[in-house]
Amino acid sequence: MERESWRPDAIDTKVPSVARMYDYLLGGDDNYQSDREACVQLLEQVPSTKTLAVNNRRFLQRVVRMLAAEYGVRQFIDHGSGLPTQDNVHQVAQAVDPTSRVVYVDNDPIVLAHGRALLEENDRTAVIQADMRDTEGIFGHEETTRLIDFSRPVAALFVSVMHCIPDESDPGGLVRRVAERLAPGSFLVVCQLVSDRQEIRKFVTDFMAEATGGHWGRVREEHEVAEYLTGLEILEPGLVEVSTWRPDSDLAPIQLTDEWIEWGGVARIP
Repeated sequence: MERESWRPDAIDTKVPSVARMYDYLLGGDDNYQSDREACVQLLEQVPSTKTLAVNNRRFLQRVVRMLAAEYGVRQFIDHGSGLPTQDNVHQVAQAVDPTSRVVYVDNDPIVLAHGRALLEENDRTAVIQADMRDTEGIFGHEETTRLIDFSRPVAALFVSVMHCIPDESDPGGLVRRVAERLAPGSFLVVCQLVSDRQEIRKFVTDFMAEATGGHWGRVREEHEVAEYLTGLEILEPGLVEVSTWRPDSDLAPIQLTDEWIEWGGVARIP
């Protein structure tokens, strides 16, 4: 694997970043003109994208709160974490128990810069710049070994990032590789963009691959995502469109079009 291929040394503001596009869709300020222009073009073809991003973020927050409060999870590794926003993983988990520990992983250098600034006074949280496919490097990183005790349960998060991994990098293999290294009673949280419309899958995949300079994988189908978690115990309500995963209110934005959805759920490692 070309480990450095997803680890740029400088921020190229002319090339859109998935993390910064997501930040823009969530109403953040840490994005550039190229990111905003790419989002506008994407929204013209898939107008549900902004609502989908908001609902996905709320799904992440619900999952973390549930794992911390109901299952006693105190360790989280957030693969492809993106830029810090409100109610981040460490804030949700530490609201349940201040001893909770979180490692954020992202390949975008701006995530590293903003994350470290946000977390410099929180010694139970760290952000590392890494290719999320590099399980060995992530698990062996000094910040990970400082914070995470792999003899105890860990929640490994892959929320809205698997579509960034190309088929040749074997996204399902990545999930299995992480699962094999986690203690019994750990959890995997996995969701990604899916569509049952071939023309949407092709448009978004081609558009994002070109816009991001190849830092993209593929919009997939539901059965492909389900295969990531084969053999694991899937928590109720199963693998679903994420706004319907244990909703805590009726106030979530309604996705008015269904050209694509964010689809996934939570699995427990026996």
